[in-house]
Amino acid sequence: MGKKKKKKRKEEKEAKRLAREEQRLAERERELVRVAATSARPVADPAETTAGGDQGSGEAAIERGRRGESGSVRAKRGRARPKPAPRRAPVPAAPLRTEPPADLVDARVPAEPSAAGSEIVDAEIVETGSASRRSRPANRRRPPRRAGGARRPAAGEAPTIADPDNGGVDADDEYRGIEARLNRMLRMSADPAAAERAPDVLGNDGERLAGRLGAEPPGADAARGLRQRFGSGMIDSARELLSSDYYLRVWGRLGMRGRSVEVDEYGLDPKYEEKWRPFFDFLYSTYWRVQTAGVHHIPETGRCLLVANHSGTIPYDGAMIKTAVEREHPARRKVRWLAEDFVFHFPFLGAFMNRIGAVRACQENADRMLRQERLVAVFPEGIKGIGKLYRERYRLQRFGRGGYVKLVLRTRTPIVPVGVVGAEEIHPLLYKPTYLAQALGMPYIPITPTFPALGLLGLVPAPTKWLIEFGEPIAFDDYGPDAAEDAILVNRLNDQVRTQIQDIVNRLLERRRTVLQG
Repeated sequence: MGKKKKKKRKEEKEAKRLAREEQRLAERERELVRVAATSARPVADPAETTAGGDQGSGEAAIERGRRGESGSVRAKRGRARPKPAPRRAPVPAAPLRTEPPADLVDARVPAEPSAAGSEIVDAEIVETGSASRRSRPANRRRPPRRAGGARRPAAGEAPTIADPDNGGVDADDEYRGIEARLNRMLRMSADPAAAERAPDVLGNDGERLAGRLGAEPPGADAARGLRQRFGSGMIDSARELLSSDYYLRVWGRLGMRGRSVEVDEYGLDPKYEEKWRPFFDFLYSTYWRVQTAGVHHIPETGRCLLVANHSGTIPYDGAMIKTAVEREHPARRKVRWLAEDFVFHFPFLGAFMNRIGAVRACQENADRMLRQERLVAVFPEGIKGIGKLYRERYRLQRFGRGGYVKLVLRTRTPIVPVGVVGAEEIHPLLYKPTYLAQALGMPYIPITPTFPALGLLGLVPAPTKWLIEFGEPIAFDDYGPDAAEDAILVNRLNDQVRTQIQDIVNRLLERRRTVLQG
């Protein structure tokens, strides 16, 4: 349930982030369109501007068109000369390209003599982002400008933008240039990384565009100052501490502390098991003072199946059998025991049991482990064994349908019966309400003298004396693998194993003097 909530919360956060990103891109595109719309002024058709027409309005429109292409127009009035200067050689029109045009397009067109006298107007079109600008002589007077920033043409002055044959720039080329610049701006808004290259492509306008698109975040000068003062390492460390990913990585490293990077195919974590080994050694040698007998009956190599009685309300018997074999057996063999399925439905408990060596009980897991020549322990009583009331203690319940017998017949595995005494008293089960357990999805709810009266303290087991005895091996070598399909034979062999385990338990009970001292 917690994983679903985290996943849903993460999806909502990602959706909000994407929505904010889309809104930011939309705002940038609107800003770019607005800047382009204010920069691009309508250009009058040169055909409509004649010598007899309104030259003032026509030249103002041409001047606005020139500002739309270059972003900056400077017109300078020259000194009166006795005769007009010779016409400069016409400059061919530059072809349309994605790169910015030449740094400087200089067009000098002689003007007709006016009432004020003969003048020559030098019109300099300086492209935005040019490396250098032509300086104006000090003796030239700046002509009057309009409120919008464009120069008012003098009376009788001819248009400065003409057709390509005249060496000027055509109005259609200006429109296409503005459209190309706008397309580049829109592409940069879709690709923020391209904004870093904007100053090289678009000049001064590119620098302003890069600022709008976030190529350098606000406060970059302050960040550079801090980096120069304290060093880049400290600034990067502070940025990492303020990011949420840093704390997620730290939490992950803390969660993996004391665990192995890789576990085996059944979930055993060697590093985690080693971490909990002192706890189980304390239970084995000090708290329950386990006394073991007959451990030499377990073969030193090869597959073997340990079949034991189940008890204890909370099943500690699997961990104690595992600890007994590892401590007492000459070969220090590892035991993997099959745990009931309901254990793995509890939070943390299933993962804990899995990491210390328990395996989910099923025919497939048991068959694989035996064919890998492992030592496996099973508890055929299942939940019925750990859920026995105190008055039924040490009375073995029915061993199911003999699934473990079919398994040993198919794999030709020897059986070692195991009897455990002392686990029935650690949590004496007085009552188990059925309806409440079914409502909670549990096999049973234990009612003991200490639980739930003492709360979590009632889950502490009693320090009883444990006795574990390993019986003589039982071999079914006389039967072949096909005998597993004989239901009558399987039930008979199942009862035989159950009887031998019950005899071991009865013998241990007769030998025990008291529950606490054994």
